[in-house]
Amino acid sequence: MQTYTLANGVSIPSIGFGTFKIVGQDVYKPVLEALEAGYRHIDTASMYGNEKEIGQAIKDSGIDRKDIFITSKIWRTDRGYDKTIASFNRSLEYLGTDYLDCLLIHWPCPINKENYNEVNIDTWKALIDLYKAKKVRVIGVSNFLCHHIEPLLECEIKPMINQLELHPGFRQEEIVDLCRKEGILLEAWEPLAKAKILDDERIVGLAHKYHKSPAQICIRWSLDNGFLPLPKSVTPSRIKENLDVFDFTLDREDIELINGFEFIGGSKINPDEVEP
Repeated sequence: MQTYTLANGVSIPSIGFGTFKIVGQDVYKPVLEALEAGYRHIDTASMYGNEKEIGQAIKDSGIDRKDIFITSKIWRTDRGYDKTIASFNRSLEYLGTDYLDCLLIHWPCPINKENYNEVNIDTWKALIDLYKAKKVRVIGVSNFLCHHIEPLLECEIKPMINQLELHPGFRQEEIVDLCRKEGILLEAWEPLAKAKILDDERIVGLAHKYHKSPAQICIRWSLDNGFLPLPKSVTPSRIKENLDVFDFTLDREDIELINGFEFIGGSKINPDEVEP
């Protein structure tokens, strides 16, 4: 497993295993499969409702806790200093650990336009305090666009990660460029665009060229753009396949071809319009 080095010097595995919408006992076996396949980065969130089962799978894997990078997130209704601390402590209890590798603010929640920046800064102060107390190794945000993240860049410690919807056909260039300028690592959720991209004839053609699957082409594209993809699957063969992308890179012209894709599939959620 290759790694990225974050602004504070912490190493993070360059592919994570996504667990959104894999709930209850349904997540236990896929996480075990992922760990057995070689994943060492598990992405979850308090809102996903699967932290207990993920914690049990990590424990049962027999892999040393320090060798697994665990990310969780503060849900939008848990923002604010005190609620954030309480949410963090619940996540620790559910996951069965005494620290998190990464904690993110899940959504900027600007639907509450009167005070959302104030609430986000208050939430961010809680993350900074957890970071200073060494209860969290890395802090960041998720789904933050430029106008959401800019106030946090003025804080004592700025975000180290921004997790966004990023995939062929949806590059979010403005916020990507800002994060790169600020040394903030970009994580890519939904890197396969809800699988709709996998039938695109251009992706299929590249799969034939590189002797890889369409999914592997998309994941490799994410890596070649400097993103950290978070593919998700419950199928053992696909879990393994999604990790088998370190023996090739895309040619520059192929990267540029994919960079120019129009929107084909995905969520394309506007965080300015998400209801709390």
